[in-house]
Amino acid sequence: MVNKKFPPNTAGGKMVTVIPRVQVGENIRDVGKMFLKKAKTFDVIDYVYVVDKNDVLQGVISIKEIIGASERNVKVEEVMKRDVIVVHPLTHQERVVYLALSHGIKAIPVVDKERHLLGVVPHDTILQIFNQEVHEDVFKFGGIFHRVGEEFTTIKSPASLMAKLRLPWLFVGVVGGIIAASIVTVFESVLSTFLTLAAFIPVLVYMSDAVGTQSETLIVRNIALDPKLSIKSYFLRELKVAIFLASICGLAIGAVALAGWRIPLLGIVVGLSMCLSILAAVFISTLLPLLFKKLNLDPAIVTGPFATMLSDIVTLAIYFSVAVLFLGYFGLL
Repeated sequence: MVNKKFPPNTAGGKMVTVIPRVQVGENIRDVGKMFLKKAKTFDVIDYVYVVDKNDVLQGVISIKEIIGASERNVKVEEVMKRDVIVVHPLTHQERVVYLALSHGIKAIPVVDKERHLLGVVPHDTILQIFNQEVHEDVFKFGGIFHRVGEEFTTIKSPASLMAKLRLPWLFVGVVGGIIAASIVTVFESVLSTFLTLAAFIPVLVYMSDAVGTQSETLIVRNIALDPKLSIKSYFLRELKVAIFLASICGLAIGAVALAGWRIPLLGIVVGLSMCLSILAAVFISTLLPLLFKKLNLDPAIVTGPFATMLSDIVTLAIYFSVAVLFLGYFGLL
């Protein structure tokens, strides 16, 4: 039976406690006989866990290893694996799935601070958690920032509920669109002077949103999976990647603008704007999740709408500011 003493989305809340455990010093033959005799009473039988007299976890032995060594007269400590991947009761379930998949293990033991064996998160539970987390991510990308529960894990969810969950967050996009439209209105004189600038607004906005979404997804995933994430080293690495991406995309769009319209000034404005807007999008999408985490808000839930809105606004502001700067410099305004 799953333990109910801990929050349901933690390792402690998902663990089972009736598991095969033996003490250091026992003979592997006796362990094999015990296992065959009591197999049906255990909640999970992927591994046998070796503990000392104080129930402190010492190692783990797979069933395959027990069967293979059952004819040998050896102690369990000679066969067991000592470097055991463990989690603590309050470890988030996402972390449990990550550890299981990345290390290729079927079940993960749960221990306290003194490494007393409390239970095990079994294989089928890990798969269920993985399935649930995938559903949550899909709904979040669809603009539904709500815990995936029984009420809408299938297509049978009522349309009224789905609309209710999605509508509030769409208003964030409406607000962003109004602000973006206001920016375009402010720079109407620039567009009337150099109308070709309007043709590149969609691609600039799209590229900044696309790169921003990538950065947002990566930082949110790393925050969830690595509580000890070094923010400084991560941000410096992301900055290097952003500079590379911005330079390549800026040069590419600038070259296209120059080749297609035969206007050098257009290529400079569009290329430089693309470069700066990508850098800004990466900066926004990387720092916002960190800020929301500091404010004890779930970065996966809150970041998406605000990052997209800010990215769009900043992109347009950069584009028209660069255009005004260069058009004014060359006396075209």
